[in-house]
Amino acid sequence: MTTEVDYYELLQCERTADAGTIKSSYRKLAMKYHPDKNPGCSDSEAKFKAISEAYDCLKDPQKRAAYDRFGHAAFKQGGAGGGHGAQDFSGFSDIFESVFGEFMGGRGGGGRANLRGADLRYDMDITLEEAFHGKNTEITVDVSALCDTCTGSGATPGTQAKTCQQCNGHGKVRAQQGFFMVERTCPVCHGAGQVIADPCRDCRGEGRTDKTKTLSINVPPGVDEGTRIRLTGEGEAGARGAPAGDLYIFLHVKKHAIFDREGTTLYARAPISFTTAALGGEITLPGLDGESHVVKILPGTQSGREVRQRGVGMPVLQGRGRGDLVVQLTVEMPTKLTARQRELLEEFRETETGDECPESTGFFAKLKAALG
Repeated sequence: MTTEVDYYELLQCERTADAGTIKSSYRKLAMKYHPDKNPGCSDSEAKFKAISEAYDCLKDPQKRAAYDRFGHAAFKQGGAGGGHGAQDFSGFSDIFESVFGEFMGGRGGGGRANLRGADLRYDMDITLEEAFHGKNTEITVDVSALCDTCTGSGATPGTQAKTCQQCNGHGKVRAQQGFFMVERTCPVCHGAGQVIADPCRDCRGEGRTDKTKTLSINVPPGVDEGTRIRLTGEGEAGARGAPAGDLYIFLHVKKHAIFDREGTTLYARAPISFTTAALGGEITLPGLDGESHVVKILPGTQSGREVRQRGVGMPVLQGRGRGDLVVQLTVEMPTKLTARQRELLEEFRETETGDECPESTGFFAKLKAALG
């Protein structure tokens, strides 16, 4: 199992972003993580390489079209039959033909490659705590798997498929249409390149049957909304022994009662008493890491002020370190006062000169001047 970060996520862009937006975001990130600005930092170097790879793909319209359709599988090497069922290509010309070949009469592939199993999607909900710590879990999916009776061949045990005479095993046939040579899927073998005279009774010649599979999932620390985990070869089984597709796990992080998240930065709102805001002090917040974090309050703190705690936010996905925690302070006024408290506040009001709250004094002075 491999975890692959989406190119758009790496460049912090929407999938609908135009070329200018992608270029601007890449320049900003490249400047931030360039090795010359982070000497000796292996994490920054790895991040720089990753965003450079992503931009190299998305800046090219044809590569981007291939990536949007096939994902990372579009640029794997080794051919459609290699690598645990991942759909691979031997060169960019093959990628181009895979995207546009059906419309332009490209040569395309035949045989088992045409019968590759479909990629599947599974949506998984996780809590923010699970996104912080990571999670090992199991999921159950209903998929088309290899037929146990014929072991995926589609033929009755003891028999075998024969080469299709119509397409000579290529899975496609060509026909002349005016000045163009058009290539289509073979109507006899339906792209398989082989014909089964005695199909398996359990799978009816498909080589696959519906099954329920239980799969182990490793969710790494630091994942975010929309992070995709790819399980190679765990998608739909290919027909008649063809390569299986992949299963993509899309993660969705549930809303937290206290913390909001933006990238690796956590945000929280914390109410403080008006006396703490005036005199200063500190509050203690429990973090997702299980630790207690002390937030210092400066004297004269106003409602809405933000205090940043470095290095106590979300973990960096596939990297080291953590983001920050930003605490927005809200000054809470008392709603119930004892007689003694009211007496003390009355005494305080009698000693006010106006210098204690310069913003209020300045506001009313401006208002008076504006109204003449």
